Amino acid sequence: MNVLFAASEAVPFVKTGGLADVIGSLPKALIEQGVDVRIILPKYEDIPEHYKQQMTTKHIITVKVGYRNQYCGIQELEVAGVHYYFIDNEFYFRRKGLYGYGDDAERYAFFCRAVMEALPLLDFKPDWIHCHDWQTGLVPFFLKTQYGGRAEYESIKTMFTIHNLKYQGSFSRELLKDIVGARDEDFADDGIGYYDGGSCLKAGLVYSDIITTVSKTYAEEIQTWEYGEKLEGLLQKRSDVLFGIVNGIDNEAFDPMTDTHVTYPYRDSLTKKRKNKTDMQANLGLTVDENIPMIGIVSRLVQQKGFDLIEHSLNAILEMGVQLVVLGTGDWNYEEMFREAALRFPKQVSSHISFYDPFARKIYAASDMFLMPSLFEPCGLGQLIALRYRSVPIVRETGGLKDTVQAFNEFTGKGNGFTFTHYFASDMLHTIRRAVDFYHNEAEWKRIISNIAKVDYGWDASAAQYIDLYNK
Repeated sequence: MNVLFAASEAVPFVKTGGLADVIGSLPKALIEQGVDVRIILPKYEDIPEHYKQQMTTKHIITVKVGYRNQYCGIQELEVAGVHYYFIDNEFYFRRKGLYGYGDDAERYAFFCRAVMEALPLLDFKPDWIHCHDWQTGLVPFFLKTQYGGRAEYESIKTMFTIHNLKYQGSFSRELLKDIVGARDEDFADDGIGYYDGGSCLKAGLVYSDIITTVSKTYAEEIQTWEYGEKLEGLLQKRSDVLFGIVNGIDNEAFDPMTDTHVTYPYRDSLTKKRKNKTDMQANLGLTVDENIPMIGIVSRLVQQKGFDLIEHSLNAILEMGVQLVVLGTGDWNYEEMFREAALRFPKQVSSHISFYDPFARKIYAASDMFLMPSLFEPCGLGQLIALRYRSVPIVRETGGLKDTVQAFNEFTGKGNGFTFTHYFASDMLHTIRRAVDFYHNEAEWKRIISNIAKVDYGWDASAAQYIDLYNK
């Protein structure tokens, strides 16, 4: 089985979110289970120089974008046993950052067509092209409408994975006609048409052979008006080929026993975990006391992540006697909320309005609990990393959070975290208070940690589910 992953970002090269972690880790698990997986990416300016120096140019071609013929270099690199192809064009990709440019439609239309033009030149013919999010949504569209009749593309199928339905790659009809070569009939309701324009995400949903998303619950949610982002009708129509497969994490990359950023390596030892906490307390100027429960937050500071709930209840949370360590950037009002809290309660709150992965890992290792009260969450990786580092998740039951965190039941002894259903600050507060109460009950807390330790949060089971779909 040969599978080509087409994506806009991947660890270890560039990362803006969880998509990069998935593309950096899922192929490894598939390869271990016998699939020949290769990955094709844009060659961005932000890729570390030592990787760029190792790339070799295999082919130079021209790619048509509207009436223009654009240079395209096809470069290769192998890292940790995974084979990567890079699409090189300095005009489109030699820029700081990945997204947010006025010509993003053209940049990713170029990338998708370059993927198609590169296929006959690679020493690898995929059975599947596995596309991820709107930036690669035009690949299934091109294959079905413009390339499907050619012998070199015969028998290739496409899978499209939704990592976040909210990001749709919507652009004007005139622009897409120009840069994609779309015809009027392509903008029908059963095509790429989306209101007065067109959507690259919808192109992936309509023209792919199989659709997946990153948790079973999210696959159900996006077929409702509340979560469907005005595409629920299409997703209901294609529900027979829509599957939810929960994300995993790279257990080797996230291991508190071998993580070089963890001061006191551990696996299930609460004693050593609490030594990491007191070390962080001392370094951050917080009250040093291993008995004070520490809540960690590593997140984009945006409403989707539930920060309006925290905004309405921050004082009440702190009145429980907990410490709060926050890392992330996002909306100004939430950044200011945590800055002000750290000034008002310097022994209780430490806020870091930035992102630095080594410090994120220290938070996972030091915190007793990890708060994710998301409004919606396709899958979420934070809670999986927290579980791996034995930081007990406090989450809202939505998307992948619902699929990966089960509420602790003191009567049955089952459960690996604390959850609430309704998007109310009062429900979140009650759940945090419940978690704090159990933290002060050492025997019960150890039961929760023991439950966490029994589950593998890696990719093996999910990779097997993808293989089942590839074999359909």
